[in-house]
Amino acid sequence: MLNLLKKEDILFLDVETVPQYATYNELPEATRKLWDHKTEYIKKPERATPGELYERAGIYAEFGKIVCISVGFFHNDKFRLKSFAGEDEKLLLEDFAAMLGKDFFKSNRLLCAHNGKEFDFPYIARRMLINRIKLPTLLDYSGKKPWEVPHLDTMELWRFGDYKNYTSLELLANIFNIPTPKDDIKGSDVGKVYWQDQDISRIARYCEKDVVTIARLFLCYRGEEIFDDEAVEVV
Repeated sequence: MLNLLKKEDILFLDVETVPQYATYNELPEATRKLWDHKTEYIKKPERATPGELYERAGIYAEFGKIVCISVGFFHNDKFRLKSFAGEDEKLLLEDFAAMLGKDFFKSNRLLCAHNGKEFDFPYIARRMLINRIKLPTLLDYSGKKPWEVPHLDTMELWRFGDYKNYTSLELLANIFNIPTPKDDIKGSDVGKVYWQDQDISRIARYCEKDVVTIARLFLCYRGEEIFDDEAVEVV
């Protein structure tokens, strides 16, 4: 199936998210109570408090926000990268939505992310709705089950129908001998880099490395040679 797709028709992407506030104590009272309630259903270490769990808030669209969406696509002999990043979530989402609204994306184009059907695609859609942004057609799959979404998910493709395990991008990169994207920060570090270091460019670079790895993994699934770093072009 994958070999029937034109790689030029696929937009590879990754998102980085953080908690909406720097610390638990900064949460408005109503939101804090809702977070406290949410933590009752989160798998957690014994006796962990809602405040101690707040660093996980970024993975929930109701309590987190997007600080970077990086995308990549094949064009001629290059793999082009672009990032939408910054403190103004609404602005970066509007810019991303505008890109998806262009004519190029109006005819059977596909998105591809790692664990995208469970995380990236619905998270982006939810945050767009929260920010009063009209959903682009490519993300308007409300009510669909993950397997009904036509986009590509490199984790789902690796499962071959087995839904018992989560397989990280880092692990797949290792077993396919793809240069690892985890040579700087980890996903769990993004909140600190954003709120304490205030280094958006570092987060964007990290996000872009994941996009490159997702594209290389896709090529491995098709039995093709991966592109080297010289073929990567930031636009």
